[in-house]
Amino acid sequence: MLFTSISFLYYFLPIVIAFYFVVPKKIRNIVLLIASMVFYFYGEPKYIFLMLAEILVAYIGAILIDKYQKKSLLVVTVSIHIGLLCVFKYTDFMISNVNQILGTSLPLFRIALPIGISFYTFQILSYVIDVYKGKVKVQKSFLKLATYVSLFPQLIAGPIVRYETIEEELDNRKHSFENFSYGVRRFTIGLAKKVLIANMLGELCKQFTGADEKSVLFYWVFAISYMLQIYFDFSAYSDMAIGLGRIFGFHFLENFNYPYISKSITEFWRRWHISLSSWFRDYIYIPLGGNREGLEKQIRNILIVWTLTGIWHGASWNFVIWGLLFGIILMIEKMFLGKHLEKWPNFLKRIYVLFIVMISFVIFNATNMAEAWKNISGLFGANGESLINAYTIYYLKSYLIVVSIAVIGATPLLKNMILRLKKNEKINKALNVLEPFSIVVILLVVTAYLVDNSYNPFLYFRF
Repeated sequence: MLFTSISFLYYFLPIVIAFYFVVPKKIRNIVLLIASMVFYFYGEPKYIFLMLAEILVAYIGAILIDKYQKKSLLVVTVSIHIGLLCVFKYTDFMISNVNQILGTSLPLFRIALPIGISFYTFQILSYVIDVYKGKVKVQKSFLKLATYVSLFPQLIAGPIVRYETIEEELDNRKHSFENFSYGVRRFTIGLAKKVLIANMLGELCKQFTGADEKSVLFYWVFAISYMLQIYFDFSAYSDMAIGLGRIFGFHFLENFNYPYISKSITEFWRRWHISLSSWFRDYIYIPLGGNREGLEKQIRNILIVWTLTGIWHGASWNFVIWGLLFGIILMIEKMFLGKHLEKWPNFLKRIYVLFIVMISFVIFNATNMAEAWKNISGLFGANGESLINAYTIYYLKSYLIVVSIAVIGATPLLKNMILRLKKNEKINKALNVLEPFSIVVILLVVTAYLVDNSYNPFLYFRF
C-alpha cells in the first residue's frame, strides 16, 4: 500500500487514526501493530510471515544476549538476519556472477524481494547490537518489539529508526494538538513533494528513457531531473513517515537536511539519508576501528563501508560501483582534497558536489554499467547525438516549471523565507489561519492528480 494511494489516504489512514485515539492508551500499541500487519499484508501477503519470524528471532535472541552476555549469541542472531537478507536479496546476483565467471548455467531462483526487508533488517540489527552493548534495555514484550519493527509509517522505506530513538515512547508517548497538527502538516508537505514534484520529474525521466531521438542537452536534462527526482521521492517518504510518526506520538529523527547545498561530498553524506549513513558509521565503520588505527586501515574501513552501502541499495554491480565511487572520493577528500576545498569559493564547492552526485545517480539509475556509461558519455556529446533537437525543446518547455520549482525546493530558500515572515507577529497569525486551508487545498490537488494519473512509483521500494 502506497502512502500516495487513494486507499491509504481516504480509507486506511483515517480508520487507523480514529481507532487509535478512541481506544484506551494501554492498547494503542495493539492498534498500531494490527494496522501495521494489515498495511504490510496488503502489499506482501506471504512475506508477512518472514517479517514475524525475524521479529521472533530478534526477540528471543535479545533476551538470551541480555541474560548471558555472550558474543556468540549476538553473532548467531545477527548472522540469521543477515543470512535471510542475503538469501532474499542477493541469491540470484551471486548465481549470475558464478555463471559468468565459471561459464556455468546454474538456474536462477527468481526470489521476489520482500518489501522493506533492507530497512527492517537494519532496525532489528541495531536493536540486538545495542542490547549487547547495554545501550538499550531488552524488550520483554513481544508485542512492543513487533510494534517497533513493523511500525507502518517507516516500515517499507525508512527512515531507519533505531530502537533507542523510540524506546521510551513505546511505553509512554505524549499526544497533543500541536504534535498532531505538526504531523499532518509534515505529512502533507511530503505528499505534495512526492506527487506534484517527484512524480512529474519521473515522467520526464521516463520520456528520456523511451526517446529514440536524444541530444546532449536532453542527457543533461535527464541527469539533473533524476537527481532531483530521487531526492524529492525519498525525502518525501521520510517527511510522510516523520509526520505520521508524530501523529501517533513518535519522534523519528530527520533523514534529509538539504543535501544539495553541500560544499563537499563528506558534508553531502551528513545531509543525505542520514539514518543509513549514521547506521554504517556506528555499526560498521567505528567497530572496524574508524580512523583510529592509521591511514591504511582507515582507507580499508572506508572501502568496506561504501562497498556495503552500495550492495545494501541493490543486487547489481552498478550499485557496488556507485558505493565505491563515493568511498574513493571521501578518501580523497580526507587525505588531501578537503584542505584545498576550504579555499574554493562556495559556488565552486557546490558545483563540484552537484556534478559528482549527478554522475553518481546516473550510475545508480542504470540497469547495467553499459547503460550508465552511455548516459554519462551522452553528457559530453560522445555518443554522436546533436547538441539540441526539437524533441528536447518540447520536453524542456513542458517540464521547465516543475524542474525550476524542484531546484528551488531542494534548497532552504523557501523555508528561510517563511521563517523570516513568521517573525512578524501579524504575518505569523495570518499564516497560522491560512495553514489549515492550504493543507486542504494541497490534499485536493494531490487527490485530483492521483485520480487522473497512474504514474506513482516509490524509487526506494526496491531497496
